[in-house]
Order: sequence, then C-alpha cells, then structure tokens
Amino acid sequence: MARIILHVDLDCFYASVEKRDNPAYAGKPLVVGADPSGGAGRGVVLTASYEARKFGIKSGMPISRAYRACPTAIYMRPSFPKYLDASRQVMAILKPVSTGFQSGGLDEAYIDVTEKCPTFDAAYALAEAIRKEVRERVGITCSIGIGPTRSLAKIATDIHKPDGITTITPETIEQVTGHLDIDAIPGIGKKTRQHYIDKGVKTLGDLYRMSLPGLVFLLGPRAARWLHDTIHGIETGTLREHRGRKSISKERTFSKDVADYATITTKLQELNKRLHDNARSRRIRYQTVTLKIRFEGFETFSRSMSAARAIQDEGRAFAMVTSMLEPFKHDKRRVRLVGIKLSNLEGTTRGCQQRAIDDFVPS
Repeated sequence: MARIILHVDLDCFYASVEKRDNPAYAGKPLVVGADPSGGAGRGVVLTASYEARKFGIKSGMPISRAYRACPTAIYMRPSFPKYLDASRQVMAILKPVSTGFQSGGLDEAYIDVTEKCPTFDAAYALAEAIRKEVRERVGITCSIGIGPTRSLAKIATDIHKPDGITTITPETIEQVTGHLDIDAIPGIGKKTRQHYIDKGVKTLGDLYRMSLPGLVFLLGPRAARWLHDTIHGIETGTLREHRGRKSISKERTFSKDVADYATITTKLQELNKRLHDNARSRRIRYQTVTLKIRFEGFETFSRSMSAARAIQDEGRAFAMVTSMLEPFKHDKRRVRLVGIKLSNLEGTTRGCQQRAIDDFVPS
C-alpha cells in the first residue's frame, strides 16, 4: 500500500502575514526584505506577494533591482517574531493529524497521514479541512500537495498555487506531472536543468517514459537512480524529527565562478536568511558562525567567529560573515562556492533538530 504524504506550503508566508495584519495592503504589491531607501539599496528580497511577482520580483533578488522593477510596491522590513508565532499556530494544526512530521522551515511541512487516511480521497478531504482551519485560525492561505512521497507531494503543491490542493497518486503520476518542466523536481536548478534538456530530458513526462538503463546511459548512475525513483514514487525512510545535530549549515555552488563580491555577498545573505528561518522554527541558538569559501581550483578556506554567549540574531550573524569575507576580497581568484555554518547549538527543545528538506536534495 502506498504511503500518503501531505506537503503544506504557506503561500507567500511573510507577505501574507503582513497583509493579514494590514488589510489596507490587500491586492497591492508587497515586498518583505531590506529597506530600498534607508538601507541604501543593499540586501535582498525575502518574500514578494503574488502582486509583486507580476513585476518579476522574487525571493533572493537584490532589493535595489526589485525597487527598479516596482518602485510603487510596499516595502517592509521583516517581523520575525510575528512570523514565528503564525508558523507555530500552523504546525500545531498539522501535528495532531499526522503520524510522521517533518518541518521544511517556518513556511512548510510534510506530514504522513497514511494511518489516518485509508485512501487518497480521504487525504483530500483532510487537506481541505486543514486549509480551512489554517485560514480561519491563522488568517492566511496555504497550498497542499498530496502524493506517495515527499518529492511528489511537493511537486503537487506547486501545480495549483496559491490556496489550492493537488493530488498525485501512484497511478496518475504521468497524467498529472507529464507536462511539467524537469525543474519541477525539487533540487534541480538552472544549470542542472539545462544539462538534462541537452540530454533530451525536458519534461517530467520524458523522464517518466525513460527506462532506468536509458537514464543511466544519458546521465550516469547516481543522477539516473535519483530521478527514476523520484518520478516513479519510490522513496525509503519515514518522516521524523531528527535530534542531536551539532550544527546546521547551507552552502551553494555558483553556476559559473564569480569574481563580483556584491554577487557573493547577496548569495551569503540569502543563505543566512534560510539558515535563520530554520533556526527560528527549531528554536535553536548558536554561538559560532563559520564562513566557507571555495575558489576556482577547489582550494577551500573556512573562518569562524564566536559570540560571548549563544545567540539567534540574523543581522549579527551576517555582520560576522561579512567581516570574515573581507580579507578574501583581495584574492584575485574567482569564487566557486560559499557556505555558512551555525554551530555550538544551544537552547533546543524536543523536535527542534529536525532536518529541513533542503538537507535531502542535491543543490
């Protein structure tokens, strides 16, 4: 019997909370992130409302570029305590109806409802009840994907956003997903997408119809097995809350080696934001911040700074990162990879060490 996994994703989460608390903003483009004027145009977009996305504004974009795209949008600094409270309210709705739970940060979670729902139709009814309760109790909307695995549930979520529910059963995988671009699979970025397209794998339908040996011939054994299992709904393991980790980290490889330190700083700010989303959702404090930088030629350096006591401060952590980055700006080599690690963790509570979904998919 197939498992039934629900992926619950809070729509434009930060922006939705701000619109909930400011009804006058309804229907208007709203951007949560750095102040484009007071911050001299530095920093990045954390979340953009759907109205703002129509102007091409998206998460991770430099705030100065967002402002040029839509100077009339409402720009707001983030209010993390408010977002954390809303997130906790949603998670309190989800946990009692699941036998397995895994957070993906403040704004998403996976729940296993196999034991609660004997059929996918029953899971759809549960998803409708969850969506209604989130709207009534928390005042925001969510999109829900239903599938036999985490990956397929997440793919389903994106099909009918915002405020939608989509089901993918083992029997309807090709029917529901076949038209989607290959990058609908979590973890496939621009560079990997183009590589697969060059090999003739453009859509999930192309992928579904290829045999495993054929994929191995085109893409190699590791990528082939991962893609084959993902599209065919094959997944091992259970949703659970992992404990006992000594650090949390994020790192990304640039599609092309980079010499522009403004680009490098923007990427580090994005990684820092995502790390702190996880830290806030898990109630993690940390004492040590580590910067990792890899140059062309794969020479890699790490630098660490520690606070006097455990903290959870996104701005202070980023100040540490930029301070550690400064000496490397004199190096003329291009940068291949950057990363941030938070360690010497303290103040965690039961369940706070669960791994986010990004820890399970390739970059």
